[in-house]
Amino acid sequence: MDEPTIDYASTGFLIVCASLVLLMTTPGLALFYGGMTRAKSVLNMMMMSFGAMGVVGILYVLYGYSMSFGPSDIGGLIANPFDKFGLKDTASVINPFGYDGYGNIPELVFVGFQLTFAVITVALISGAIADRVKFSTWLVFSGLWVTLAYFPIAHMVWGGGLLSASESGLSARLFGATDGVADVVPIDFAGGTVVHINAGMAGLVLALIVGKRLGFGKQAMRPHNVPLVMIGAGLLWFGWFGFNAGSELAPDGTAALVWVNTTVATCAAMLGWLLVEKFRDGHATSIGAASGVVAGLVAITPACGALSPLGSIALGAVAGAMCAYAVGLKYTLGFDDSLDVVGVHLVAGLWGTIGAGLLSTSTGLFYGHGVKQTVVQILIALASLLICGVVTAALGYALKATMGWRITEDAESAGIDQSEHAETAYDLTPRGGRLAGALGLTTTRESTPTSEGASV
Repeated sequence: MDEPTIDYASTGFLIVCASLVLLMTTPGLALFYGGMTRAKSVLNMMMMSFGAMGVVGILYVLYGYSMSFGPSDIGGLIANPFDKFGLKDTASVINPFGYDGYGNIPELVFVGFQLTFAVITVALISGAIADRVKFSTWLVFSGLWVTLAYFPIAHMVWGGGLLSASESGLSARLFGATDGVADVVPIDFAGGTVVHINAGMAGLVLALIVGKRLGFGKQAMRPHNVPLVMIGAGLLWFGWFGFNAGSELAPDGTAALVWVNTTVATCAAMLGWLLVEKFRDGHATSIGAASGVVAGLVAITPACGALSPLGSIALGAVAGAMCAYAVGLKYTLGFDDSLDVVGVHLVAGLWGTIGAGLLSTSTGLFYGHGVKQTVVQILIALASLLICGVVTAALGYALKATMGWRITEDAESAGIDQSEHAETAYDLTPRGGRLAGALGLTTTRESTPTSEGASV
């Protein structure tokens, strides 16, 4: 039999989409999170994204892809990490999944695409523990968590495991299967459970284990550079088209629908957040616009291939308003989720996953198709919460007892950039000139300002 011919359009499409998702982490997420921190913490915040990329990228090639998408299922929880260890037996395989209607693509293209998903999921968690944790502990946690939480859940949802459409999965056990496929197929088109619920729950657990920043609830901890936040949000939105449309694995009609749904849901979420701010606070803020954008992107991610554009607008509007209120939960409940990973990613991820069961045009409750899809969506969301919560708690407490999470109070007060990286983001020391001389300002770099937001 002749070898199948590579579909160059689908292959090129997926390579571009993988590159866009990589752009989401660095520089997109790094800028978004970095701008939201204080000036004395921005480098560390950005380094947490870069560090996650370094650790996860290596582990994904070694055994992560095999654990997620390998051919040997182990109890519906993971695939055998040794089947494709080091990506063996993948270089010449074309379209190994055999999906009807998809172009033939090299398996390595799919590997690269999925690698970027693993990277950004880990990086998202870092926003919940900004300003206060050891960089070394973060790197070790990144490797352990992606191994014990992300890879298993990716297999369970996308790789034929317990939360997938397989005949041995949870949905098939509840509502039956036909020809080896669950009669009610769980909907997670691009990562509502695998990425956002997973990252959001991990962020919540770590925020509780690590504890609050010095001065949390007593002093203002405002974003130090709002333009960076806006630029980061724009890059995330741009890259997210690779995230969502690329999950179709081919440049076809569904990918086009996903592109439109991603756009309108995000627009609606931004407006929903700004409306809440205007009526509640009297002002529509730039940070609110950027956060609303992310809330909409998160919410539409699991549902983008199942909804109509009108349904996507509704889903996004609810997500924006919901998350605008949810970010205040950390003050009500007393946990320090520094950059609102819980209020945005966990809440919007839950809403998007459950909302898919309500608004799916083919199986959704609001379209007259009964409650089964909604039940399945709720169950896969709860299962992801439980698995991630238990794994993260175990890792978090183990690292707290061994390496320790927190930097010293003096280091946190002075700025984590200096203590962890021996660097500062901004040189704020005057260098001389007529204005500096007239004001009597120093022209050396020996002084060390200690005011909030200043650099060494």
